[in-house]
Amino acid sequence: MAQETKGIPRLVLEAVIGFNGHVPSGLRLHPDREHLIYPLGCTVVLKRITDGKQDFLHGHTNNVSCVSVSKSGSYIASGQVNYMGFQAIVIIWSFAQRAIHAQLQLHKAKVEALSFSPNDKYLVSLGGQDDDRIIVWNIETKQAICGSPASGRAAGHSITVQYSNTDDNIFVSGGKETLRVWELDLANRKIRPTDCNTGKLKRIVKCIEISEDDKFIFCGTTSGDIMKINLKMAILSDCGPVKSRFCQGVSALKVLKSGHLLLGTGSDTLALCTTTNFKTLKTVKLEKGVTSIAVREDEQQFFVGTEAAQMYRLNYENFEAELMSTSHSSAVNDVAIPFATSELFATCSHEDIRLWHKDRPKELLRITVPNVTCNSLDFMANGQSIISAWNDNKIRVFTPKSGRLMLIINNAHKMGVTAIAGSKDCKRIVSGGGDGQVRVWELLPHGHRLLEIMKEHKATVSCVQIKSNDKECITASSDGACIVWDIVRFVSLQMMIANTLFRTVCYHPEEYQIITSGTDRKVAYWDVYDGSIIRELEGSQSGAINGMHITHDGKYFVTGGDDKLVKVWDFMEGEITHVGIAHGGSITSMKICSNSNILVSTSADGAVLRWKFPHSPS
Repeated sequence: MAQETKGIPRLVLEAVIGFNGHVPSGLRLHPDREHLIYPLGCTVVLKRITDGKQDFLHGHTNNVSCVSVSKSGSYIASGQVNYMGFQAIVIIWSFAQRAIHAQLQLHKAKVEALSFSPNDKYLVSLGGQDDDRIIVWNIETKQAICGSPASGRAAGHSITVQYSNTDDNIFVSGGKETLRVWELDLANRKIRPTDCNTGKLKRIVKCIEISEDDKFIFCGTTSGDIMKINLKMAILSDCGPVKSRFCQGVSALKVLKSGHLLLGTGSDTLALCTTTNFKTLKTVKLEKGVTSIAVREDEQQFFVGTEAAQMYRLNYENFEAELMSTSHSSAVNDVAIPFATSELFATCSHEDIRLWHKDRPKELLRITVPNVTCNSLDFMANGQSIISAWNDNKIRVFTPKSGRLMLIINNAHKMGVTAIAGSKDCKRIVSGGGDGQVRVWELLPHGHRLLEIMKEHKATVSCVQIKSNDKECITASSDGACIVWDIVRFVSLQMMIANTLFRTVCYHPEEYQIITSGTDRKVAYWDVYDGSIIRELEGSQSGAINGMHITHDGKYFVTGGDDKLVKVWDFMEGEITHVGIAHGGSITSMKICSNSNILVSTSADGAVLRWKFPHSPS
């Protein structure tokens, strides 16, 4: 990836919508009380709480798997996942400079957890299951001091690590039937573990918190109880609650100065408990499992992240959850921008369509259809409706203002509706399905009418584009064919065939050429009239190209796919002019707004990214 993008100017990332809620303790609060720090794909996001302004830390080559912030706030550390056999890097960032302080490489495949020592001297990192090593790093020299296997031979792999609050030489690790207190011997460059005595109690430790005075270790377990360990003696002090264990385990913990304990469960509960007998004092229900809790220093306010990719703000006194930000928690399948505006855009995913404002990455509207997935969507040219394709064989039409269901077309396709487009006169819809059929629908004042079924594709229709005069359309399919259709006489006019599974197709604005891409990693230019190939470009060095869009003047187009790179191309020269690196998952779709100001890209990890488009319209 680095070689492929070397020397090419970078796209400017303006805003991100998304939060990887599956990263344990992924949501962190900076000591300045102004910034929330969290991962999204291969980017670390710094978001100012007051106005939502975002800064981005770029440097990882794959999904960020853990984040930690030093006690002083001077440093941020983040680790990533990588492919088997490859090293997974740890990056220490300078918060003030928003730049890389050190890049550390010793772990393989995944960095599981990170923790700073209380005086910013050291960073301890824990490798994933395939690595299972603990390494202590000197932050000043940027070198490893020592390392050791994280677990004993009889124990399972370690999951989490936590530094002492007062001693730079003491930290704790825990995991599957393992809980260890480690002591750093700097003179001999060694770390020495002491296994905690938990008696007959066998637990999988998911999260660790140490009391401010370093007397006790609190461990959240998958069994739904909390172990309380005497840190100095490394022996079990208490375990509870025994009778009313928390459903789906304790996934996040924070010890408060008041002596109480904030804990999040794998179901949907955030609770406030005592640290003496673990009696529950307050609870609140959130959407899906809690994975992160970040507490302000005065402890009057705290922030919570969940698996549903939601962030909440709560006050200690009233314990009511205020929803701060929302995002998709599963793959975003498509994005649409209304014609002649760049203020709004819509995205679709499993169970929902969401409408967003360009300047404030905040959800304006959510249209939910339970237990089904929206595969594709489009705005009608007049902006009065959103048409959408669903995997339950239905086409649904909604109003963009209220989300009200205006029309539903049942049994539109047998194997799910996979692609959709609306005509410029707003009177017809062209849809493609998993059955390979292309269907044309007429919209009536109080319903709809099927005009024609066109059967030439042999596999799933992946993309539909309608010509500006509403008389022709083009469809791309995974059968390796792109077909130009006459949608007045309902016959095929031309077929382009290639050794690929076509994923996307675009008309050039002058409509004498089309460009296609798919699994062969090529960008192909075709002549519409005779179906001949004009030129072919190497679109990607690795992985299919899933999304493509062209500017209104036809001078530039963008591509994105499994290589996770957003690429801007000069149409005539066939050269990449800019590249965007921030996605942590395969790019699924992308759109340029009609005035070529912004570019929106979406990916399989639930991220929606807004970029500044680098070329001003002519």
